[in-house]
Amino acid sequence: MSKWNVRSLCRVAMMAALYLPLAKAAVEFGTLKLSLGSLPITVLALLTGPWEAAAAAFIGEFLKQMLAYGFTATTLLWVIPPALRGLLIGLAAVRLGRGGTPLEERGALCCTVSVVTAVIVTLSNSLLLWLDSVIYGYYFPGYVLGALAARLATGIVTAVVVAVAAMPVVGILRRHGLAPSKV
Repeated sequence: MSKWNVRSLCRVAMMAALYLPLAKAAVEFGTLKLSLGSLPITVLALLTGPWEAAAAAFIGEFLKQMLAYGFTATTLLWVIPPALRGLLIGLAAVRLGRGGTPLEERGALCCTVSVVTAVIVTLSNSLLLWLDSVIYGYYFPGYVLGALAARLATGIVTAVVVAVAAMPVVGILRRHGLAPSKV
């Protein structure tokens, strides 16, 4: 677990700042969303573990929600899935990196962790979509459940792309001394 110092605060701020434009630049088709917003969160999770990654995702998504919708009854709920992604990938990086080989150096395992996390995050987003639709009165079963399979497939493909992109970035950051040596 990383210590909260000036460096860790700067890492969180930088990754939250990167998260925001990458998440905002999403291509959306109804409830389907293609976004690389999870890339800085995945990189930070692999580098530092769960806490900094969850904090960066929370801040980045909160800012995104505030810019898009303002503060609503469900704003704080929508920040949970991205923070959950950082938390889960970071916990896996810590747990699976204890043997000496970091998670980002084990490609298949890193992709698997990313995919499992994407499924969990997609299911939590779907639950929040349902809750949001009930609170605001736009619930329709086809809207919430109709695209679930497509959202899962999109999430899985995006998770693999993000994991494949994150692994070399993390390696470069470690080699150049721009990241903590251990998670």
